[in-house]
Amino acid sequence: MKGKRYSTEDKIRILRQADASQSIVEVCREHNLSQVSFHRWKKQFGQMEVNEAKRLKELERENTELKKMLAESLLEIRVLKFVCEKKL
Repeated sequence: MKGKRYSTEDKIRILRQADASQSIVEVCREHNLSQVSFHRWKKQFGQMEVNEAKRLKELERENTELKKMLAESLLEIRVLKFVCEKKL
């Protein structure tokens, strides 16, 4: 059975909840989450705050868009070179 998907912000809030007062076992039980997932999140988002996570997600989205633009321009250049070679 597939579990609930948590957003990055939710993951960080759950990590902070465990840091603040409750034990890891209690937090995992409360959110119906395995301890393995909790520790994986802690490794990935350990020292990150919510606003940093939002900024990271925004930068990743921008990076993806830039990669697409680069791929399209390289494809255009390749096509133009092919057309120029055919005319000669």
